[in-house]
Amino acid sequence: MPTINDVMEMAEALESASVVAAPDRCVAVRNRNSKCRLCVDACIADAIEVGNNELKVSNGACVACGACVAVCPTGALISLDPMAEDLAVGIARSMRAAGEGRAVFACARMAARNIGDPDKYAAVPCLGRMVEEDILDLAANGATEVVLVDGTCKTCKYRATGPAIDATVATARTLLDAQGCAMPVTRVSEFPSDIVGDAMKARGAARRGFFTSATSMAKDVAMTAAEKAIADALHQNQKNKMATLRERLGVGKTGRLPQFEPERNFRLLDAMDALGESVEPVIDTRRFGSVSIDPEECTGCGMCVMFCPTGALRHADQEEERPADKPKPVLASLAPDEDEDPGYRAVEFSAADCVQCRLCADSCLQGCVSVSSAVETAELFDFEPRPLQIRRPGKRPRLFDRRR
Repeated sequence: MPTINDVMEMAEALESASVVAAPDRCVAVRNRNSKCRLCVDACIADAIEVGNNELKVSNGACVACGACVAVCPTGALISLDPMAEDLAVGIARSMRAAGEGRAVFACARMAARNIGDPDKYAAVPCLGRMVEEDILDLAANGATEVVLVDGTCKTCKYRATGPAIDATVATARTLLDAQGCAMPVTRVSEFPSDIVGDAMKARGAARRGFFTSATSMAKDVAMTAAEKAIADALHQNQKNKMATLRERLGVGKTGRLPQFEPERNFRLLDAMDALGESVEPVIDTRRFGSVSIDPEECTGCGMCVMFCPTGALRHADQEEERPADKPKPVLASLAPDEDEDPGYRAVEFSAADCVQCRLCADSCLQGCVSVSSAVETAELFDFEPRPLQIRRPGKRPRLFDRRR
């Protein structure tokens, strides 16, 4: 017979999750010196806790606004309500129904008023869930306008996400302007007149949506219960609690942390490339970064390279960690050439891979690494990384050296 603790654990496990965490991607988990707390600052419900090499999301406190997902530079927070694939399907359906290439998004509160035709817009819990790549994907696929409808209600529980929504729109406009795309992105308080539809149709769609979600929830409950029973039988929960940080992150024998591809950056670059050649020499956004290193202050410790989550910074001789399909750039090797200063060596920096998490600067022991939000578009689309000079580390003296 289940105890009270069993019931409480099951209730907690079955708690509806709108956002899930991928801690191995979080820079504050990878290095406690990281100053990044963007998700914590963006969360309007105090549902996110970052510290002591841990990232936690309280599903009970989370209001599913999605603002944390939009601001996280490394994708350590993933939206489940809606998932990216579900949002894409909703966008495609609404654009076909609305016609003229216009994409309309509405927050849940506006959708609940049953004013707009549900077939002509895509609904999200809050417009804070919207990210720049969604908007640029629409432009790349022929959209003529993007309209965000949120009502700007002062009584809305999501009202504090307003600045985050404005930041997303501003970044999207900057990237569109850089590619010479004039597609307007507007934020309004009411549905466009041609989106307003039959109220009975809207109520029927909402009712069907409720029963669909209820069926899905029942399946999720059954699956979660089965997963919890298996986990308890294998004592997986206890094993995870006992694992060290190195084991959780999968640190190899070399001491380097595992790296991952910045998928959101790639989506942005693909969309920007589809829009044509860049017309601005420099773009200044929150989505890409440019790294510089002062070689005179650098001691060659390599902390910036070790902790870079996406591989935007890597040693020029780091061949074993390079994907097989990525050609090796022509850069200085670890062994100095005749014309090269033997006190320095080269590292590679790729602006396309930089997510501006600033962990390289935060982990630098000498404070000689700086990250700028201004990036040259030519470098952004360049397949060859930019070489940076750092000091070649000297030999460390032995603690007990009898020859001294």
